[in-house]
Amino acid sequence: MNKKWTVKRITINLTSDEANRLEKYCQQTGRPTTDVIRELIRRLAHNPSSEKLN
Repeated sequence: MNKKWTVKRITINLTSDEANRLEKYCQQTGRPTTDVIRELIRRLAHNPSSEKLN
């Protein structure tokens, strides 16, 4: 299967604690930050209750 990607670069602001947690997780799992964030976003798409932010 050939996937075509449309790429959009984003910038996010994280607290020091959030950045440290993300970095530590990536080091422990050996996964790049981009992959971890993409996985989290994909989970949102499959969890309708997470779309309710209020």
